[in-house]
Order: sequence, then structure tokens, then C-alpha cells
Amino acid sequence: MHGEQWRERVYAAAAPIFGQWLPHVGWGTGPAIAVAVLVVVLGPTAARQLPWRRLLALTWVTAVVWAFSLALVDGWQRGFVGRLTSGHEYLHEVGGVGDIGAMLRGFAGRILDFQPDSWTTHVSGHPPGALLVFVLLDRVGLGGGAWAAVVCVLAGCSAAVAVPVALNALGAPERARAATPFLALAPAAIWLAVSADALFAGVAAWAVALLAVATRPGAGRTPAAVGSGLLFGFGLYLNYGLVLMVIPAAAVVAARGLRPVLPALLGVAVVVVAFTAGGFWWLEGYHLVVQRYYQGIASERPYSYWVWGNLAATVCAVGLATAAAGPRVARGLALGAALTGPNSAGRQSLSLSTSWSSKTAGYLADWRSAVDPAALLAAAALLAILAADLSGLSKAETERIWLPFDMWLLAATALLPPRSMRCWLAVQTVATLLLAHLLLTNW
Repeated sequence: MHGEQWRERVYAAAAPIFGQWLPHVGWGTGPAIAVAVLVVVLGPTAARQLPWRRLLALTWVTAVVWAFSLALVDGWQRGFVGRLTSGHEYLHEVGGVGDIGAMLRGFAGRILDFQPDSWTTHVSGHPPGALLVFVLLDRVGLGGGAWAAVVCVLAGCSAAVAVPVALNALGAPERARAATPFLALAPAAIWLAVSADALFAGVAAWAVALLAVATRPGAGRTPAAVGSGLLFGFGLYLNYGLVLMVIPAAAVVAARGLRPVLPALLGVAVVVVAFTAGGFWWLEGYHLVVQRYYQGIASERPYSYWVWGNLAATVCAVGLATAAAGPRVARGLALGAALTGPNSAGRQSLSLSTSWSSKTAGYLADWRSAVDPAALLAAAALLAILAADLSGLSKAETERIWLPFDMWLLAATALLPPRSMRCWLAVQTVATLLLAHLLLTNW
């Protein structure tokens, strides 16, 4: 295949990022630089010293300002208000939904392309929950691109709080604090502002965080588990790919036990039953979406390039600091395994007569106390990303599509040496600012 022909089939002018090369500045340039400098200089100290709730609030506010500033580099209309109003987006279909029940019952019939009433690209590529959110916003008087963008940014940036909440609940308060500056200045903010996948990331992040909270003793354990299940369930109807969030969920359960699983599954079941009773069968929608996927440019995009290009786009979304923490993630997992191996001190105390089940329980208890939650969650996110990548159902645009996984991959930054935090924050922010100013992304 000739080079020019290959570039045309990639369908991404700034591959691996879906966008185009266009050096520019905007109203958000100054605020974005100011936020970056403040967090690089003051962030690590604030993360160590601020009271916990104040730190979480400041992390969320900073993430919102950072994301909004990066969006305004492209301008108010082009970078913020107009992102969700194009002919391929959700808001294009909102006005045509008169009866929500009828929409749910007929949703699957409009997924395939080349029909008079086919859904737009983004609506057809997702379950009806995503469209339903924007329809309900419109019904309560928050219609239009500006309100839709605000909701997506606020929800997506809340993931910067959900990750440390989960780490803290899993018994790693120092890791939780260390990650907050990197989450506040996540490169992913370029796509959190503005895409509907930001909303998906927020829902998925709080599903995992509440599951982690539900593993702790206390009266609120069961409500947290049910709430987690409701969010996991709703996530299934926002994005088919969020079924892979079962991997981070399994990591939480493995780290702290099975106690919250049943109430969480109850929450999932409530959502599944509600959508099924409303007329939408998830598996039917999924199989039709796979067909729709190959009706478009995905049939031409070369898997041989995007199986690697997707991962390069992910590095752009999580930053070089996260990549640098990769070896520490591997060491954190390996150390947990080593401390619970058959030759460890704890294992040597087991008698030969100990039953297999008791030995297994002992190994698991030792592993739970030894494994680093930040390493575990980052590894789980990476495993979910690799599963999505190998499926071939995400060729390009993964800097946006994989936001729900990226936010957990950023947990790896908590493993970086404290003395190098500011250096890596600086590297992270400079790279993000360059991306925002050199490329005009499609999202």
C-alpha cells in the first residue's frame, strides 16, 4: 500500500490523535498556563497537607478549570458549546424524541446505517442511556450545547475525585493524596471537555469508587454497594465498552473481599430489568452495533496500525508521567506476589496438615495486605484497555473512547518518587499544552 493511500485509510490527519494539525491560541491559553504553574508549584505540598475533604474539593475544582481552559483554547463555540451539536452527535437527535418509551422500544431498529431513520453516528454506536440523558436534560430546561457540555465536564472531572476516594477506601491514603495533582491536571482533560465520553468516565469512576467504599466496615456499606451497582448498570446502557469495567471492579473485590458483590449485583439487575422492560435488549443492540461499526470507516481503518496507534493515543491522554510509572506498577504487583509466595515468612508458618481452602484463604489474606492498591487499579485499567484494543472494535479515537479506563490508569502516578513529582507534573502539563495548541481535536 502506497504512503498516500495508507494515510487516507487511517482517517486521522494527526494520527494517532483524531484531529488536525493547526497551531493556534485562544482565550483559554492564559488560564490554562496559570493553572498548570500553580499546580506544579503548589500541588504536591497541598496534596500532603490539606485536610482530606478540602483536598478533594480543590482537586475537582482545579480539574474543571483546567478542562474548561483547554476547551477555550479552541474558542467558546468551536471548543465548548458546539462540540455536542454536530450532525453526528447526540443533541442532533434530541428534538426528534417525543415519546421516551417509543424511543426505547424502537431504538435497536434504527441502529444500522443506510435507513431513512438511522440514528446519527454517536447515538447508533451506544445504548439508549446516553441519548436518554440528553433528552432528560432538555426536558428539565437544560437543553442545548452549553448545558450538555457543562454536565459532561462536571461529571467527567469528578473522576479526578473518585480515583483518590477509591484508593483511600482501599487502605492507601498516601497514594490517594499523591495522585491528586496528576488527576487535576490530567491530559485527558482535552477530551473531557467536551465529549459525552466524559460523562461515561464519571459514571464508571464513581461506580468503582463506591464499590471500594462498600468494602469498608460501617453502616453505609450496603447503600454504597447498591449505588455502585446502579452506576455500573447504567454504565452498560451508556456505552457497550463499559462492560470491561468489570475488570477494575474485580480488582477492588480481589483486594478487599466479596462482601459488596451481592448488593452491587442487585443494583445492576435493577437497571437491566428497567431498560429491558422498557423495550431495549442490550445483547441485540450490541450485535447490531458491531454491524453498524463495519458499515463505516472502521471497515477501512487498518487494524495493523491502530492496534498500536490506539495505545499511542492513550499515552497522549494519560501522559508521560503515567507511562514512567509503569515499571513501578509491575514492581508493586510483583512485590505483593512475592510476599505471599510459598517461601514467604507468612507461608512458612502453615503446617503441612493445613487444608487447601485454609491455605488459599491465607495466601489471599497475605496478598491483600501486601499488594499496592494504586498498582492494582492501574494494572486493571491497563488490562481493560488491552482487551478493548485487541477486540478491534476501537480503531482510532481512543483518546476519547477510553476515558473511563484512562482515569484509573492515572492512579499509577501515585507510585512516582515524591522528589520527582514536580518534575513529572511539569512534563505532563507542558505536553498537554502542546497538544491543545498544536492540534485541533475533533472532540
